[in-house]
Amino acid sequence: MIRVREVAVIDDDGESMGTIPTEEALSMALDRNMDLVEVSPNSNPPVCRIMDYGKHKYKASKKAHEAKKKQKIIHVKEVKFRPNTDQHDFDFKLRNVQRFLENGDKAKVVIFFKGREIVHREFGMRVLERVAVATEETAVIEQQAKQEGRTLVMILAPKNTKTKKGGVLKAQPVAKPVETPAEAPAPVAKPVEASVETPTEAPAEIPAKEPDTE
Repeated sequence: MIRVREVAVIDDDGESMGTIPTEEALSMALDRNMDLVEVSPNSNPPVCRIMDYGKHKYKASKKAHEAKKKQKIIHVKEVKFRPNTDQHDFDFKLRNVQRFLENGDKAKVVIFFKGREIVHREFGMRVLERVAVATEETAVIEQQAKQEGRTLVMILAPKNTKTKKGGVLKAQPVAKPVETPAEAPAPVAKPVEASVETPTEAPAEIPAKEPDTE
Protein backbone atom coordinates (compact mmCIF):
# COMPACT_ATOMS: atom_id res chain seq x y z
CA MET A 1 0.00 0.00 0.00
CA ILE A 2 1.35 3.41 -1.01
CA ARG A 3 1.24 5.81 1.97
CA VAL A 4 2.72 9.02 0.50
CA ARG A 5 0.72 11.88 -0.97
CA GLU A 6 2.62 12.23 -4.23
CA VAL A 7 4.51 9.80 -6.46
CA ALA A 8 6.57 9.99 -9.62
CA VAL A 9 4.66 7.97 -12.20
CA ILE A 10 5.80 5.97 -15.24
CA ASP A 11 3.01 4.78 -17.52
CA ASP A 12 2.66 1.34 -19.09
CA ASP A 13 4.59 2.49 -22.18
CA GLY A 14 7.59 3.54 -20.07
CA GLU A 15 6.94 7.27 -20.40
CA SER A 16 7.43 9.53 -17.38
CA MET A 17 4.27 11.34 -16.28
CA GLY A 18 6.00 13.47 -13.67
CA THR A 19 5.01 13.83 -10.02
CA ILE A 20 1.29 13.62 -9.37
CA PRO A 21 -0.94 12.99 -6.33
CA THR A 22 -1.13 9.34 -5.34
CA GLU A 23 -4.94 9.26 -5.57
CA GLU A 24 -4.79 10.54 -9.13
CA ALA A 25 -2.16 7.96 -10.08
CA LEU A 26 -4.34 5.17 -8.64
CA SER A 27 -7.34 6.40 -10.63
CA MET A 28 -5.30 6.44 -13.85
CA ALA A 29 -4.20 2.84 -13.24
CA LEU A 30 -7.77 1.70 -12.57
CA ASP A 31 -9.00 3.41 -15.74
CA ARG A 32 -6.56 1.24 -17.71
CA ASN A 33 -7.46 -1.94 -15.80
CA MET A 34 -3.93 -2.01 -14.44
CA ASP A 35 -2.10 -1.66 -11.15
CA LEU A 36 0.01 1.09 -9.64
CA VAL A 37 3.20 -0.65 -8.51
CA GLU A 38 5.83 1.03 -6.37
CA VAL A 39 9.15 0.22 -8.07
CA SER A 40 11.52 2.58 -6.22
CA PRO A 41 10.21 3.24 -2.70
CA ASN A 42 13.41 4.91 -1.46
CA SER A 43 13.32 7.70 -4.05
CA ASN A 44 11.98 11.12 -3.16
CA PRO A 45 9.21 11.04 -4.18
CA PRO A 46 8.78 7.27 -4.57
CA VAL A 47 8.59 6.02 -8.16
CA CYS A 48 5.52 4.04 -9.23
CA ARG A 49 4.71 2.34 -12.48
CA ILE A 50 1.35 1.63 -14.08
CA MET A 51 1.39 -2.01 -15.19
CA ASP A 52 -0.43 -5.32 -15.25
CA TYR A 53 1.19 -6.72 -12.12
CA GLY A 54 -0.05 -10.28 -12.68
CA LYS A 55 1.40 -10.33 -16.19
CA HIS A 56 4.64 -8.77 -14.96
CA LYS A 57 4.99 -11.39 -12.21
CA TYR A 58 4.35 -14.22 -14.70
CA LYS A 59 7.01 -12.91 -17.11
CA ALA A 60 9.55 -12.54 -14.30
CA SER A 61 8.87 -16.09 -13.12
CA LYS A 62 9.18 -17.47 -16.66
CA LYS A 63 12.44 -15.60 -17.23
CA ALA A 64 13.92 -16.97 -13.99
CA HIS A 65 12.84 -20.49 -14.96
CA GLU A 66 14.49 -20.21 -18.40
CA ALA A 67 17.70 -18.92 -16.83
CA LYS A 68 17.73 -21.85 -14.42
CA LYS A 69 17.27 -24.33 -17.28
CA LYS A 70 20.25 -22.87 -19.12
CA GLN A 71 22.41 -22.94 -16.02
CA LYS A 72 24.93 -25.78 -16.16
CA ILE A 73 25.22 -27.83 -12.98
CA ILE A 74 28.85 -28.86 -12.60
CA HIS A 75 29.49 -32.28 -11.09
CA VAL A 76 32.76 -33.68 -9.75
CA LYS A 77 33.51 -37.08 -11.30
CA GLU A 78 36.05 -39.33 -9.59
CA VAL A 79 38.56 -41.48 -11.48
CA LYS A 80 40.86 -43.81 -9.54
CA PHE A 81 44.37 -44.79 -10.60
CA ARG A 82 47.00 -46.98 -8.99
CA PRO A 83 50.61 -45.84 -8.61
CA ASN A 84 51.70 -48.78 -10.79
CA THR A 85 48.90 -48.46 -13.38
CA ASP A 86 49.91 -50.08 -16.68
CA GLN A 87 49.65 -48.21 -19.98
CA HIS A 88 46.40 -49.86 -21.14
CA ASP A 89 44.60 -49.11 -17.87
CA PHE A 90 46.03 -45.59 -17.80
CA ASP A 91 44.76 -44.84 -21.32
CA PHE A 92 41.29 -46.20 -20.51
CA LYS A 93 40.93 -44.09 -17.37
CA LEU A 94 42.43 -41.03 -19.03
CA ARG A 95 39.68 -41.19 -21.67
CA ASN A 96 37.11 -41.06 -18.85
CA VAL A 97 38.82 -38.00 -17.38
CA GLN A 98 38.80 -36.27 -20.77
CA ARG A 99 35.14 -37.16 -21.38
CA PHE A 100 34.09 -35.66 -18.04
CA LEU A 101 36.00 -32.45 -18.80
CA GLU A 102 34.48 -32.18 -22.29
CA ASN A 103 31.01 -32.47 -20.73
CA GLY A 104 31.79 -29.48 -18.51
CA ASP A 105 32.29 -31.46 -15.30
CA LYS A 106 35.31 -31.53 -13.01
CA ALA A 107 37.52 -34.59 -12.66
CA LYS A 108 38.80 -35.75 -9.29
CA VAL A 109 41.90 -37.84 -10.02
CA VAL A 110 42.71 -40.17 -7.13
CA ILE A 111 45.83 -42.30 -6.68
CA PHE A 112 45.14 -45.12 -4.22
CA PHE A 113 48.05 -46.74 -2.37
CA LYS A 114 48.01 -50.21 -0.81
CA GLY A 115 50.22 -51.39 2.01
CA ARG A 116 53.75 -50.10 1.84
CA GLU A 117 53.18 -48.47 -1.54
CA ILE A 118 52.52 -45.26 0.37
CA VAL A 119 56.24 -44.90 1.08
CA HIS A 120 56.78 -44.51 -2.68
CA ARG A 121 54.59 -41.46 -3.02
CA GLU A 122 56.63 -40.28 -6.01
CA PHE A 123 55.12 -43.05 -8.19
CA GLY A 124 51.67 -41.61 -7.62
CA MET A 125 52.92 -38.10 -8.35
CA ARG A 126 54.24 -39.30 -11.70
CA VAL A 127 50.80 -40.67 -12.62
CA LEU A 128 49.17 -37.35 -11.71
CA GLU A 129 51.76 -35.51 -13.75
CA ARG A 130 50.99 -37.68 -16.80
CA VAL A 131 47.26 -36.99 -16.43
CA ALA A 132 47.83 -33.23 -16.07
CA VAL A 133 50.09 -33.05 -19.12
CA ALA A 134 47.67 -35.17 -21.21
CA THR A 135 44.76 -32.83 -20.40
CA GLU A 136 46.53 -29.45 -20.39
CA GLU A 137 44.78 -28.37 -23.62
CA THR A 138 41.29 -28.70 -22.11
CA ALA A 139 41.76 -28.42 -18.35
CA VAL A 140 43.40 -26.50 -15.56
CA ILE A 141 44.34 -27.75 -12.12
CA GLU A 142 41.82 -26.45 -9.60
CA GLN A 143 43.42 -28.31 -6.69
CA GLN A 144 47.06 -29.27 -6.76
CA ALA A 145 47.98 -32.79 -5.72
CA LYS A 146 47.66 -33.32 -1.99
CA GLN A 147 47.69 -36.35 0.27
CA GLU A 148 44.46 -37.48 1.91
CA GLY A 149 45.09 -40.55 4.04
CA ARG A 150 46.31 -43.31 1.73
CA THR A 151 45.48 -41.37 -1.42
CA LEU A 152 46.81 -38.54 -3.52
CA VAL A 153 44.09 -36.27 -4.92
CA MET A 154 44.16 -33.72 -7.74
CA ILE A 155 41.11 -31.91 -9.13
CA LEU A 156 40.92 -30.79 -12.76
CA ALA A 157 38.37 -28.28 -14.08
CA PRO A 158 37.42 -27.45 -17.68
CA LYS A 159 39.23 -24.39 -18.98
CA ASN A 160 35.97 -22.52 -19.54
CA THR A 161 35.08 -22.53 -15.82
CA LYS A 162 36.47 -20.29 -13.10
CA THR A 163 39.01 -21.89 -10.81
CA LYS A 164 40.80 -20.90 -7.65
CA LYS A 165 44.22 -21.78 -8.91
CA GLY A 166 45.13 -22.95 -12.34
CA GLY A 167 48.15 -24.47 -13.98
CA VAL A 168 49.79 -27.59 -15.21
CA LEU A 169 51.49 -29.94 -12.82
CA LYS A 170 55.14 -29.99 -13.64
CA ALA A 171 57.67 -32.48 -12.45
CA GLN A 172 60.13 -30.84 -10.16
CA PRO A 173 63.58 -31.90 -11.29
CA VAL A 174 65.80 -33.18 -8.57
CA ALA A 175 68.74 -30.89 -8.27
CA LYS A 176 71.98 -32.71 -8.81
CA PRO A 177 74.74 -31.84 -6.44
CA VAL A 178 77.23 -29.55 -8.06
CA GLU A 179 80.55 -31.21 -8.27
CA THR A 180 83.25 -28.86 -7.15
CA PRO A 181 86.37 -29.56 -9.17
CA ALA A 182 89.23 -30.67 -7.02
CA GLU A 183 91.87 -28.06 -6.66
CA ALA A 184 95.02 -28.90 -8.52
CA PRO A 185 97.91 -29.38 -6.14
CA ALA A 186 100.17 -26.40 -6.00
CA PRO A 187 103.32 -27.01 -8.02
CA VAL A 188 106.26 -27.90 -5.88
CA ALA A 189 108.98 -25.40 -6.41
CA LYS A 190 112.14 -27.03 -7.49
CA PRO A 191 115.05 -26.08 -5.31
CA VAL A 192 117.34 -23.70 -7.05
CA GLU A 193 120.74 -25.22 -7.26
CA ALA A 194 123.15 -22.53 -6.39
CA SER A 195 126.58 -23.12 -7.76
CA VAL A 196 128.97 -22.79 -4.89
CA GLU A 197 132.51 -22.16 -5.89
CA THR A 198 134.85 -24.31 -3.89
CA PRO A 199 137.84 -22.21 -3.00
CA THR A 200 140.99 -23.55 -4.57
CA GLU A 201 143.68 -24.23 -2.00
CA ALA A 202 146.86 -22.42 -2.70
CA PRO A 203 149.76 -24.85 -3.19
CA ALA A 204 152.02 -25.10 -0.21
CA GLU A 205 155.22 -23.15 -0.60
CA ILE A 206 158.39 -25.27 -0.66
CA PRO A 207 161.07 -23.58 1.39
CA ALA A 208 164.14 -22.72 -0.69
CA LYS A 209 167.36 -24.64 0.04
CA GLU A 210 169.99 -22.66 1.80
CA PRO A 211 173.36 -22.75 0.05
CA ASP A 212 176.00 -24.99 1.67
CA THR A 213 178.68 -22.94 3.41
CA GLU A 214 181.97 -24.58 3.59
